[in-house]
Amino acid sequence: MKTNPPQTRDGFGSGLGALAALVGSAVGLGNIWKFPYLTGENGGAAFVLTYLVCVILVGIPVMVAEHAIGRRMRQNAVQAYGGVVPGQKFWSAIGISGLLAAVLIMAFYSDVAGWVFAYVFKSGWAAFGGPALTPDTFGAIAGGTIEPLAWQFGVLALTTTIIVAGVSKGIERVTKILMPLLLGLLLLSALRALTLPGAWAGVEYLFRLDFTKIGPAVLLSALGLAFFKLSLGMGTMTTYGSYLPDKTRIVPNAARVALADTLVSLLAGLAIFPAVFAFGGQPAGGPGLLFNTIPLIFGQMPGGAWFTVLFFVLAAVATVGAMASLFEVPVAWLVEKKKMTRLMAALTTGGTMFALGILATLSPFFFNLFDFTSSNVLLPLGGLAIIIVAGWLMPKGGLADELGKGGAGTRWDSQLVPVFVKFITPVLVLLILLNSLGLVKF
Repeated sequence: MKTNPPQTRDGFGSGLGALAALVGSAVGLGNIWKFPYLTGENGGAAFVLTYLVCVILVGIPVMVAEHAIGRRMRQNAVQAYGGVVPGQKFWSAIGISGLLAAVLIMAFYSDVAGWVFAYVFKSGWAAFGGPALTPDTFGAIAGGTIEPLAWQFGVLALTTTIIVAGVSKGIERVTKILMPLLLGLLLLSALRALTLPGAWAGVEYLFRLDFTKIGPAVLLSALGLAFFKLSLGMGTMTTYGSYLPDKTRIVPNAARVALADTLVSLLAGLAIFPAVFAFGGQPAGGPGLLFNTIPLIFGQMPGGAWFTVLFFVLAAVATVGAMASLFEVPVAWLVEKKKMTRLMAALTTGGTMFALGILATLSPFFFNLFDFTSSNVLLPLGGLAIIIVAGWLMPKGGLADELGKGGAGTRWDSQLVPVFVKFITPVLVLLILLNSLGLVKF
């Protein structure tokens, strides 16, 4: 099996930089926006528990498989899957599917990111005595034309600038700065929310289990969120895996990424639900929870106007690393396969994402279509194919060889994790995927 030498490509300069970039890919609006509203819609703690199970049994094994294949091949996702199984280039379809998923996700993700950046300025204006944030404010921007497109263009231009700088000087450098800032802002937000009278009801909602609320719909939403939040099945983790140093131990690194991502999600829940319950709000606020409910609730706190600004700055910071990782999937392919310059590849990718983003911004139908197709079909389907390739089709010893790098002697993770990759994770993903397509009913 032919592999590319790592020195021919840009890559992460250090293990810490690699971890920051991987966490930056996983942590994003999925934590600040999607996790809270899905938790609110699906029974609170019941959804949180289901999500954690999905992360352990599915998320980490798929991430490990992606990192192993990416590092072994040292290529973009399309070419990596096309060459990882000798004589079976058709597996490049996994990379193509991931590339398509990344573009579709950015089409609606950049729309939501535009709302977030807009709210940073709108909340700041309100804090200085301007118009207060109301549901009509969100309705105007979500249902508008010129303003949401302008903000969407702005966030795509920002991400393009980061990508043009490269892997080590762009993605790694930015995420090493943003991730500590994100954690600090989130801790401050959670601590403030927990000091409110009546906040404990929100904590109970997040952590008190009601097993009767766990059902097929909750399971499907939790699995889709795990793939979405951990950037699985979309080529991102394979591409980032190709930049990992050989000294990095893949399994512990993947576990750290999943743990950091989960902690950020729980901190976001602790920043939102105690405040919601303290002021009599509704946790099942849907996709508008971040933009409708939060400003109204936080506005009732002492100093709430500035706390609202802080929260949207936090959300804006969370979008950057995730958008950069989604950008890098098609950019790496265009640079390595189509021989484009990095600048041209970034501009082409940004232009394509903006063209599709116009559809998502102006039409709720396309917004929901891109979201469902990527999160509930392409990502689980890609994840299933990835673990089949990693667990059953890679040359003998290939997976174990990658998992054994970075440590002296035989390690437990290089022996135990392949069992999950081969036997447990594929069955779970297949059953849930068939249920999402209506072919099997739980």
